[in-house]
Amino acid sequence: MKKFHGVGPATAEKMHRLGIETGADIKERSVEFLTQHFGKAGTYFYGIARGLDTREVQPDRERKSIGAEDTFTEDVFELETAREQLHPLVSKVCQFCSNNDTGGKTVTLKVKYSDFQTITRSRTSPVANRTEASVWMVLEPLLQSVFPTRKGIRLLGISLGILEGADQNTQLDLAL
Repeated sequence: MKKFHGVGPATAEKMHRLGIETGADIKERSVEFLTQHFGKAGTYFYGIARGLDTREVQPDRERKSIGAEDTFTEDVFELETAREQLHPLVSKVCQFCSNNDTGGKTVTLKVKYSDFQTITRSRTSPVANRTEASVWMVLEPLLQSVFPTRKGIRLLGISLGILEGADQNTQLDLAL
């Protein structure tokens, strides 16, 4: 239940005490029961358990991050293979940055292992990263931190957060 929007630890515990463990359990309860125990949120839980959501869709809301990920047909165990798999993802994200005059201060690496455990590693820079070179400068140590690995990697992803427009800062690309 903790994965439902609006269900934090306290609400999840209360649901557990009431015998509610799944969305199907909520669906079995009446709106009266849910509002009696959860107040206004009970009406919301009643609706979402039935696929009803009256909240207005905001298609033009401000983007908070940009990213790309890929799932592999064979598990990845080697650092160099992981780099090769990440290159097109970094290119895709940086192309989006170029096309939209934006960049992100926080670079996040997402790793999903073959046992479906997912980890993320992030680093925030003082200025927005918008080029492949600047993203790789931040991404490389994050990637190295997950190797060597005994578990195969099933998915890799990269995202940029704390987005800024090109006019909000000037980035210096320094040759190494």
